[in-house]
Amino acid sequence: MHNYIYTYNHLDPNEIKTSVERVERRLFYTVVVILLIIIAIILSSCKKFVQIPPPKSQIENTTVFSNDATAISAIRGIYSDMITTSGFISGDPSSLTFLAGFSSDELINYTNPSDNQEFYTNSLTSINSTVLGSLWQPAYFYIANANSAIQGLQTSSSLTESTKTELIGEAKFIRAFCYFYLVNLFGNAPLITGTDYRVNSLAGMVSPDSIYKQIFDDLKDAQIRLSSDYSFSNGERDQPNHWAATALLAKAYLFHGDWALAEQQSSDIINQSQNFSILSNLDSVFLANSQEAIWQLKPTSSIINTNEGFSFILTDAPQIASISNELLNSFETGDLRTQHWLDSISVQGTTYYYPYKYKVQTSSTLTEYSMILRFSEQFLIRAEARVKLNNIIGPTGGISDLNIVRTRAGLQGYMGPTDEENVLRSILHENQVEFFTELGHRWLDLKRVSSVDTVMSIVTPMKGGAWNTNWQLYPIPQSELLNDINLKQNPGYN
Repeated sequence: MHNYIYTYNHLDPNEIKTSVERVERRLFYTVVVILLIIIAIILSSCKKFVQIPPPKSQIENTTVFSNDATAISAIRGIYSDMITTSGFISGDPSSLTFLAGFSSDELINYTNPSDNQEFYTNSLTSINSTVLGSLWQPAYFYIANANSAIQGLQTSSSLTESTKTELIGEAKFIRAFCYFYLVNLFGNAPLITGTDYRVNSLAGMVSPDSIYKQIFDDLKDAQIRLSSDYSFSNGERDQPNHWAATALLAKAYLFHGDWALAEQQSSDIINQSQNFSILSNLDSVFLANSQEAIWQLKPTSSIINTNEGFSFILTDAPQIASISNELLNSFETGDLRTQHWLDSISVQGTTYYYPYKYKVQTSSTLTEYSMILRFSEQFLIRAEARVKLNNIIGPTGGISDLNIVRTRAGLQGYMGPTDEENVLRSILHENQVEFFTELGHRWLDLKRVSSVDTVMSIVTPMKGGAWNTNWQLYPIPQSELLNDINLKQNPGYN
């Protein structure tokens, strides 16, 4: 897949990332990708998934799912690929965390590639190779892996029933997760649920409602199939379980405007699960297997912990990103998150602030995992859903859930007007200061609540661009349009 080589401000990536990942990825592909050789035949390289000729045989797929051990390795290999392959949710500078952070009002861009500058100034073009190689293609790559796994698992007669059930649930979760981000970044998109290359090659666009229906169906099935603890992943929180499916389903319902269903799902995970808690110690939240983690990705490097820690922590003037003034000024006086989740460095009289949720830049001891879903989000999901349902005040009202997150941050409870508009504004603000630089949370929120035009029409000119409401959806890559006549460009792009 497409990958940029970045000049890091603190370590030589050619010594650290390139050499280490070369060795580790060689081992990874030996163990896992050989097992998934049919997927590699379909989707290897950066070519569009619909362009690849049919696989030579189905023998390899049968081999992958011939016993529990190889089937489990195949699914776990998808998570390893997510964290080691540049882009999408890997946490590196070409991932959603950085790119959507540049698009919104979270980050200042210091990288040289013009592709990233287009994200920063909200001036993306359809030939932006980072849109293609870091967002669109990786998401469909993991979807194709999930589709192949679902097919192989369903037709296998040699797996134990419990393993088959669990792994189909994980594969459907992976597919739903990827489609959640595709629909929120691009809007209309191809909905691929099978492995027939002839069908996929003719895939057209479907509406967000159709994609959400698939997300809901996949996650509800995953809920039934997945275990409610972390025993299947040996006590680690690096594989999604029933509660991960529940958390994502609550979020998907919220984004789709299904308030009662969002409240129900978030309440299920808040009230019924004994596996999670809001940690009073903010420095413990992003540790490996913390009680606040619902799903994390486990790093595979022997030298660094998370890509986020490696890329965000500054030891000199930034060459990738720093916190924007808009985000910095959003924190209230006394907010503990400014003490524990932000840090700064002064270089030649200029102070730069950076995210400090992950404390480890380089270490051979693994103490932090990349956070994908965490418990505190469920309180803000339920808060918003309840306010939308006109349940605002009282012990079960939306303000009560909002205050759980505020109290953990050392702030007093919400004291503003209790009408829907003002409380929702406070919830949006709490999401901003709680989930900054986490998988494009802020960018997606601004679009979801229709605040993107108001905010970005002020922010974009300060970044050197000119805001247009069409830019809230990223462009469909031009190369994809040329390869598939059934795809259509988003409004505002050539």
